[in-house]
Amino acid sequence: MTQTLLKDMRAKAPLVHCITNYVAMNIAANVVLAAGASPAMVHAPEEMEAFTPLSGAVTVNIGTLSAQWLESMRVAVRVANAHGIPWVLDPVAHFISGFRKQAAQDLLGMRPAILRGNASEIMTLAGEAGAGKGADSGDAVADAEGAAKALAREYGCVVAVTGPEDFVTDGARMARVAGGSALMPQVTALGCSQTALMGAYAAVGPAFDAALSALAHFKVAGTQAAARAEGPGSFQVHFLDALASVEPSQLEAAIMEVALS
Repeated sequence: MTQTLLKDMRAKAPLVHCITNYVAMNIAANVVLAAGASPAMVHAPEEMEAFTPLSGAVTVNIGTLSAQWLESMRVAVRVANAHGIPWVLDPVAHFISGFRKQAAQDLLGMRPAILRGNASEIMTLAGEAGAGKGADSGDAVADAEGAAKALAREYGCVVAVTGPEDFVTDGARMARVAGGSALMPQVTALGCSQTALMGAYAAVGPAFDAALSALAHFKVAGTQAAARAEGPGSFQVHFLDALASVEPSQLEAAIMEVALS
């Protein structure tokens, strides 16, 4: 299925409405373009009603949250739900303030198709203790698997926990994705850009397969880029090139395990 989705995504080049943070806008747009889709970084509340229905998917990232952007997110999500448009939630560092925590909980209650976060974000969103520091995870992906399954079942969504080895579940199915590079966390907002890529895949296929395909695409491209990079700067350039050149047949190799829980 991952091979088919990559072919479909590149053939259809869906418009992805990315409501993301200031830090991530450039890299997220470049990632979506390199992978084969079309990004739009529209975030004014006044444009949500008109623009959202034009999109194949919406992605919501709360990295540099403000009251105005939160209103844009809520309107875009409401419109997306009304039109059957899938959307992806990235609750960046939602635990660092009451404002951010409430925003993440409210958005989660609006039922995203995919919830993507690091282990600390997923654990604390499920009410567990976490060791996150800002946007960085202080917990292992394996420690967040129970929380991911619980959130998936409660909110009827796919949950993707990203890290050195990714984990994705819809509450019943599970998969792990391996690969990538230790250089990836050294490129700012690369994780945020993965959320945007999940939107591109969600626009052309089911949420579980979309999340899995985006994770595998990132891992394969990261592995290829690391083989040519001399450090974080050159890695970013090679990573964008790799996203564009990854073949559909290569994605399955990154998927380590799929099992029923």
